[in-house]
Amino acid sequence: MQVKIVYASMTGNDEDMAEILEEDLQDAGFEVDSSDVSFTDASDYLNADICVFVTYTYGEGKMTDELEDFYDQLKSLDLTGKRFLVMGSGDKTYKDHYCENVFDFEKVFLACGAEEVVKPLTVENAPDDDDIAKIDEIADELAEKFNG
Repeated sequence: MQVKIVYASMTGNDEDMAEILEEDLQDAGFEVDSSDVSFTDASDYLNADICVFVTYTYGEGKMTDELEDFYDQLKSLDLTGKRFLVMGSGDKTYKDHYCENVFDFEKVFLACGAEEVVKPLTVENAPDDDDIAKIDEIADELAEKFNG
């Protein structure tokens, strides 16, 4: 199975999350391609079986330019038959806006016809050991569902 991971990372936290998932999935036998959102076209997801987006939410949830551009590209795609998952980081001091972009991307994947394979994983700031264990569990779950 082909997995496409696209990540957006301002501080490196979300890139770390993407790298952990990528390594886990490769170890489970998936073919994984990973790239930074700034250098990726949303149509790259059309060549994948499983679409993964890892993003941060900055401040009060307004998307940065590169996130907004990718979001707009994604909105125009038909991802029927694709599966997806979204994860990302945020800061709980922003209360109502905590990880808002993670949920914005979840909604757009659903609107594009993709099937959600696991609920979004949200992480406060940098992933700690518990968060890393959750990423590992997601990879295990995907391996069970799709690699038999």
